[in-house]
Order: sequence, then C-alpha cells, then structure tokens
Amino acid sequence: MKKIFLLLFLPLQLCAQLTMHDFKNYAFPTELKAGRGNRIAWAMDEKGVRNVYAAAGPDFTPRKVTAFTQNDGQEITSLQFSPNGEWIVFVRGGDHGANYDALQPIQVAGEPQPAKVSVWSVPFAGGTARLLSEGDGPTIHPNNQQVSFIKSGQVFQVAIQGSSAAKSLFTTRGNVGALEWTSDSSNTKLLFVANRNDHSLIGMYRSKEDVIQWVAPSFSRDQSPRWSPDGKKIVFIRRPGTGGQPDSMLVKPATPWKIVIADPEAGTHRTVWESSGKGTASFPTTHGGANLHWAAGDQLVFLSYQDGWPHLYRLPATGGKETLLTPGNFMCEHISLSADRTTLTFSANAGKDANDIERRHAASVAVTGEPMQVLTPGTDAEWMPVSLSDGKSVALISATASRPPLPAILPLSDKKIQLLGEKEWLSPEFPSKEFVTPIPVTFKAADGVLVHAQLFRQPGITGKRPAIVYVHGGPPRQMLLSWHYSDYYSNAYASNQYLAHLGFVVLSVNYRLGIGYGYAFHQPAKGGAMGASEYQDIKAAGQWLQQQSFVDPQRIGIYGGSYGGYLTALALARDSKIFAAGVDIHGVHDWTIQASMNAQNDKFEKAPDRELALKIAWTSSPISDLSKWTSPVMIIHADDDRNVRFNQSVDLVNRLTKRKIPMETMMIPDDTHHWMNHNNAVGVYQSAAEFFVKKLKP
Repeated sequence: MKKIFLLLFLPLQLCAQLTMHDFKNYAFPTELKAGRGNRIAWAMDEKGVRNVYAAAGPDFTPRKVTAFTQNDGQEITSLQFSPNGEWIVFVRGGDHGANYDALQPIQVAGEPQPAKVSVWSVPFAGGTARLLSEGDGPTIHPNNQQVSFIKSGQVFQVAIQGSSAAKSLFTTRGNVGALEWTSDSSNTKLLFVANRNDHSLIGMYRSKEDVIQWVAPSFSRDQSPRWSPDGKKIVFIRRPGTGGQPDSMLVKPATPWKIVIADPEAGTHRTVWESSGKGTASFPTTHGGANLHWAAGDQLVFLSYQDGWPHLYRLPATGGKETLLTPGNFMCEHISLSADRTTLTFSANAGKDANDIERRHAASVAVTGEPMQVLTPGTDAEWMPVSLSDGKSVALISATASRPPLPAILPLSDKKIQLLGEKEWLSPEFPSKEFVTPIPVTFKAADGVLVHAQLFRQPGITGKRPAIVYVHGGPPRQMLLSWHYSDYYSNAYASNQYLAHLGFVVLSVNYRLGIGYGYAFHQPAKGGAMGASEYQDIKAAGQWLQQQSFVDPQRIGIYGGSYGGYLTALALARDSKIFAAGVDIHGVHDWTIQASMNAQNDKFEKAPDRELALKIAWTSSPISDLSKWTSPVMIIHADDDRNVRFNQSVDLVNRLTKRKIPMETMMIPDDTHHWMNHNNAVGVYQSAAEFFVKKLKP
C-alpha cells in the first residue's frame, strides 16, 4: 500500500523541483506610449526592479534609459513624451491603483526613509534620469522645456532638464488634476479640473495673462476636459454634483451624464449629447470611463455602454445623432487616439474565434467610420495598442498562454508581430514548457446565469485530482486564456499555472459583476453588499468541479484576493461542505463597516430602506455565516493596504480564533494591496500553494 500511495502522491511533490519563484521569473511591461519620430517607451518591472525602456524605428532595439537597481516597490506611471519626442517624463512611487492614500510613500524594502512620489525626466537619446520634484500627474508644456504637475493638490512647474527648482504656477481651492496644455506654444493655456468635494470645475489658466478663467461653472461635477485641435474650444463631461434627497440604497442610482462644448472666448457653452444615465445609459465604469477625445474632422469620440457593451461612438461637434463605430458583442478598452486624430486603437475581446471573448486583441477603427479591424487575430493575446507617429505601425504588448508579455511592433502592411527584447527578457530558465493552455468552460448558476471560466489541467495525469477554484478581485475584471494585462492578475495567472504544475486542477471563474460579457453581467441585481448574487457563480464552480470525473469531490479548495478574498471567505462560511480549504488574500469580510453604508449617518434624512440595506449588507458578509464555517483557512494581508482596510482581516482572525477554526496567517508589514515588493508577491502565492498541498493532498 505504501508504494501505491507514493505513486499517487508524486505529482504533488513536483514542488521540490520548481517553486513559485520560477513561475514568477519574468519581466512585465506597462505604460506603453508612442512619441514623435516613431519612438516608443514603456516601463518594465524586472522582478521588482522597475525601469523605463525606449526604442525607435526602424529596428526598435530596446534601450534602458533609467538605471534603478533596487526591488524597492517604486512603481512607474504617467509615462509620456515631450511634443518633440526628445524627452520622457514619468512618475516614480506611490500606489496609483489604490482607493485611498495613493500618493503616500511606499516603504517595502526596509529603507529608513521612504521615497516620496516624484516627477522625473530623462532624455530619449539616453543620459541621467533627473528627479524634478515631489509630485504627480505631469504634463509637458508645448515648448518642450517645462513640466507642469500636481503637488499637494496644486499646480507647479519645473524645467524639464531639472536645472531649477519647481515653482508654484497658481493656487486655487480644491484639489487640482487632469492637466492638459494647448498644442500651440505661442498661445499657451492649461486646462485643469478643480475638485471641490460635492462639485468640480473646469478651469483654464492663461499663461500670458497669468489669470484663471472658469469654464461654464455650475453646480455639477465636470471632468475630462479636452481641447479642440485648434485650441479654441473645450469639450468635457458634465455629471450631477453630490447631494439631494436620500434615495434607496438597494437600487443602483441613475448616473446621467452630458457632453458639453464650451467657447471660453465667447463665454458660451452648449450640450451636444446627453444620456439619461439609466441602465445601459449609465456613465461607463470600464477602463478610462467615457474615453472622450476631440478627433479630426470636428468629430467627438467617446465610449458608452448604451447598446449593452462598452463601445466607441462618433458625434459631430456641432451636435446630432451619435454613430456606433464598434458594433458587436465585445468590449473596448485601453483606447488611444492617433497623433493625427484620425484613428482609434484599442484592446477588444473580439475576433472570428468563438473563444475570443476570453482574450484581448489589438483593434482599430477610423474616426470616419470604416469597418473596425481586429489587427491581431488568433489564439495569442495583445493589449494596450498605440499608433506610431507615421501611421504605418502599431506598438502593443503581446503574450501567449505560455510566453510572458513583451512589447512588440505590428507593421500594418503585413501584420506580423515583431517582439522586442526576446533575448533580454525571455530567460532560458523560465519554465514555459510547464505551462498549460487554459481551456474555456461554461456552466450555469442556480438562477440560470451562464458563467465563463478557464480550466488549468496538466495533461497525462490520471485519476481523481484535488481541485482549486480561483476567484479574481475587482470585481470589474475578466481573467483570460493567457497572461493578463494587469501585473496583479499576471501574478494570479502564474499562480494558477504553478498550482496546475503541482498536480491540482484549477478553475478560474469569471463571475457576474465582471467585465467582458456585457452590461447585464457587469451590473447584475443584488450584487455585493446588496445581496451577493454573484456568490451563486462561485458555488456553481465548486459544484461543476464535483461533477468532473477527473476531480476528487472531497478535495476542492478555493482562493482569491481582494473581492476574490471576500468570495473565498463567503464560500468557506456558507459551503464548507463543498470547499475543503481556502486562502483568503486581503478580502472584505464585513460590508456594514464600509463607508458607503454609513455615509448618511450625520443627516437627519435617511434613505427609506437604510435599515433593510444594512441588514442585507450584513447577511452578504462572510462573518454573518461563521456558524457554518468548518474548513481550514489561510488569511493573508499586508498592513499598508490602501484598497481593503487591514482591520477587515484582523476582525476575521479574532472571530475565527474564538470559534477554533483551523487557521494559518501571513501578515506582511508595509506592503500594499498590489505587492509592490516582488519577493512578497512570490511569498504570498508560494505560501498559498504550500497550504493547499498540506490540506488537499491525497
């Protein structure tokens, strides 16, 4: 019997050969941007050491243009070129994916003094990167000599060469953001948004007169200002300001929005398009929001969910009926407008293959409305496309199910992808051959909702295997049949591959509230704190695995981070009979302490259903079902988390300890929700795998 046991257990012992460190041994590109002269730049995270790289046509040989050497958690964001293409400006530091305290310093490498969020510049041709100033949100002056940026909520300016200290450009009430200069260096004006809590204003700073002019001020929340190509008019989004009689907390409110054009010289403005904000006409919440641009031919382009999918539309600046540019059952994201303002490039889960809805491909559409093109059909994945300045090529990021992401060039003449930096970033030691190609599967939840998922399963392994359900966070996310375009979810993809390598069957679930499958799936009734309807999809995933001939129904685990941690805890609390073990990574456990549930406590007027809403929020929380929780759990949380409060896990640990639930914990000092330190990311997923090996082994 002992020999038989060892034979069955062998696949789970592969951890002695490879670890999560091997599966995380890849570089991850972000912030891909294009500049004048067919130049491109991107940020590269090389196992926690983050630098800026650049390349130019025709050969596009990558060059490192910064020289940071430490795995110190300092992310690189706001990457951009000067108008002449000679300078690259970027922000180093912070946690720009956070819900709060995004600009507080990150201190994950044990340094005695944390690095402040700062604006940097570096010549495209190469040279020393210059620290210009503490700050964020930079934009480059059309004279190519100055950088404007935000510091302490106000606008400052500094020489791009770093030759002088930064100085205040102007000061106004509120927190300022969304800076954009006119393109004409002879008549420079700076657009900005001043957020004043219950309303926000579009402002225009006239540099020649050294004066601020407010653009169509109102009681509304104005945002996303864009210059017309001639720099004379402004288009922006207008939404209602905060306030009014309290409404139902259990019904999603309408989010009406308008597109407004203002003529600052004439002192006039007019609404050119208006949405009711009800249902699919609500303000879009996918990547980039409305993605408003003023395109060539005096056309406005924007994104709307009005036909049930996040699609691009064209609208004459004179007003009239909008035209759908991207028809079909797919979504558009990572949208950019070409330098000549004639073409939109974007990522889309579109293509001729039925499984393209589970992928991302590069796509483009002319503003004039010629049929949209999927530029990169096939079974690989591509995202973040940007048109190069000559209009003949597109830069993008490319990956496959087994090859990590790389920057790439796509000539539009032959559409053959040219990968950049293969020799530099594709390590021969990376275990590509151990990666499986995920299989798309679907099943139905108890209420009939169709659920999409990806199955990770090593070929050639027979018998009933232990299985694990992976639950993504967000929740407006979609896991794919390849590497993910988010570094956080690329961690999860590598983790799922590692678990499959260890012999587990892994099912990655795209539950309702996620993107990629249309408005009804993205915005379901009774989701989250209003009833947790999405949990039906997670339970259905566990039940689907129980029915598979290759799964041991008694050995099914579950794990996930953030919203996935919430649903993991909910699964263990409600259905320990299905889920035999779980790893809850920085999850929400009590909806009732969220700020949104208590926002009206200081008002005499209360929402008519406030008490009922609080009760439903409580019953939607994992801690309301602890009496049924019996399965062992591992709880992981970093205490500088800026997305989910650390006390959510402290509270749960105390409650489970009192109930004597088998539990392991992993507390990480000073890191954030996004594992800024590479070693922490490796450690989290390695620990999760080891926990499942212990709890679900034969």
